[in-house]
Amino acid sequence: MKQKKALMSGNEAIARGAYEYGVQVATGYPGTPSSEILEHVAKYEEIYAEWSVNEKVAMDAAIGAAYAGKRTMVAMKSVGMNVAADSFFYAVYTGVRGGLVIVSADDPGMFSSQNEQDNRQYGRFAKMPVLEPADSQEMKDFMGVALDLSEEWETPVLLRTVMRISHSASPVELGERRPDPGPTPPFKRDPHRLVCTCVWARDSHPVIEDRIRRLGAFANTCPINRLEWGDRDLGIVTSGAVYNYAREIFPEASFLKLGMSYPLPPALIRELADGVAQLLVIEELDPFFEEQIKAMGIDCRGKDVFPMVGELTPAVIEKYAAEAGLLPPEAVKGALPSGARQIAVPELPGRSPILCPGCPHRSTFYTLGNKMKDVIVTGGIGCYNLGALPPYNATDTMGAMGASIGVTHGLDIADIPDRFLAVIGDSSFFHAGIPALLNIVHNRGKGKVAILDNRTTAMTGHQDHPGNDFTLMGEKTRPVDIEQLVRACGVDQVYTVDAFDVKAVQQTYQEALDYDGPAVVIVEGPCFFVGPGASGAYAVDSDTCIACGICLRLGCPAIYRSEQIFEKTGKRKSAIDPVLCTGCDMCAQVCPQGAIHPIEDVESEE
Repeated sequence: MKQKKALMSGNEAIARGAYEYGVQVATGYPGTPSSEILEHVAKYEEIYAEWSVNEKVAMDAAIGAAYAGKRTMVAMKSVGMNVAADSFFYAVYTGVRGGLVIVSADDPGMFSSQNEQDNRQYGRFAKMPVLEPADSQEMKDFMGVALDLSEEWETPVLLRTVMRISHSASPVELGERRPDPGPTPPFKRDPHRLVCTCVWARDSHPVIEDRIRRLGAFANTCPINRLEWGDRDLGIVTSGAVYNYAREIFPEASFLKLGMSYPLPPALIRELADGVAQLLVIEELDPFFEEQIKAMGIDCRGKDVFPMVGELTPAVIEKYAAEAGLLPPEAVKGALPSGARQIAVPELPGRSPILCPGCPHRSTFYTLGNKMKDVIVTGGIGCYNLGALPPYNATDTMGAMGASIGVTHGLDIADIPDRFLAVIGDSSFFHAGIPALLNIVHNRGKGKVAILDNRTTAMTGHQDHPGNDFTLMGEKTRPVDIEQLVRACGVDQVYTVDAFDVKAVQQTYQEALDYDGPAVVIVEGPCFFVGPGASGAYAVDSDTCIACGICLRLGCPAIYRSEQIFEKTGKRKSAIDPVLCTGCDMCAQVCPQGAIHPIEDVESEE
């Protein structure tokens, strides 16, 4: 019978692999480029799926399910592994019973991340196997390989992908789901193994070292590592997305494609090195393979040829290979300036990210960037990070989710003379802000916090969080009231304000900043994409507009300068695109001339 095929993105294919290979529990926290994985998993009713409060909670929940014998997957983006690290390190020591696959979606090129970390290093650091698929078919297939490895070797397995594989689509052969094992049996107690106290964990460490040594031997025969003999002048060691690019650029070379990128297969590496005149390692970011290969006493080239930053796209590989004499200059089809990153359409002008039309965060950053410029603003990851960019230029620090509250406490205990305010989104507050707020209260701090509650995890695709009344699986649940939660943390001075009332937002921030003690402002307004929707567009009365440009300071994409000129100044008047306008009316509130009205009123006057 002919095998069914479907065109799938890498993230869809991972979800399909979870389905086919019997995953029963899937947890995670949204973050590009990983977000779509769990959203597709949730479509399979055989799998329990949830967005957890943060990556550590997701990891602990997955570990618990794996302790109970369930096949389990936990998914997150690269920096999410930093949050989860405390947990997967202990899971390597305790081991697991059901298969546990940790999916890390890395981001070479930093398209949506604050750093460019290479999470293969976590596999080496924690001493667990790392698999790297190179296309959507392997994304699906490697889920099965990883689950089998995890159960056979009783260890978590890291499945590392990158943005290009996560978001690119290629054909995938579809199979059936393996039979579910039935009801979960009673929990098998084994505290000597599962209680990771120092006394018993000492017994586990030699076991882990022996396991990783034996896995290295297994890697030599592992079918997802393969030697592909070609021309013996050049041998290339590579993996993942870069394998596809290298194959295209060096079609005649010999290759060692590493599907298991840790531990490395020493025998296969030596066989390739002995069989070619020159050994080349092509890998994105860290010299992960290169350093280990050189430690084996094998001579190779790698980061002396290719950069340690950015994506190794085909054009980048061509350029640096030609500069190193590995390709003739005429073979380079898309040469780039040194250090440049390839972009898809070079002729397009650059454009800064900007808050969407109708965004409830706009009133906060308009206020902080125009009316309260003296306030030092600490921020974090999320839509509200856009407050650092023009036209607001309002945010002074940004590090990680939840960091804004901790950093503002640091400014407080440093006794800076300035006023300061931490800004955090509702999802980020649930993720990592609550402990930091408790810290302010306990340590008698006076930090001020703005929680921008737009009722969703917006930047990563509008996923649910504990403040919503539904789960990833669409089930009704009890939402957590942020104000009650903040008061339970010990904050007495709590304000709630409508995000779409610009004047009230400014007044509330002023009151909070004047208060001598910790204060929290909850700025409530749903993201346009989860809220009630547009309420009618607004328009500019060109006869009244004096081209002062104050409405443009809102940074709304719907507002632009028209071709009409205000004669006294020679400046162009404002106009509003009715297709983009959501009717939030913030522009009408800030216009000093009263020149902005609902579009039907302006049209009737004309």
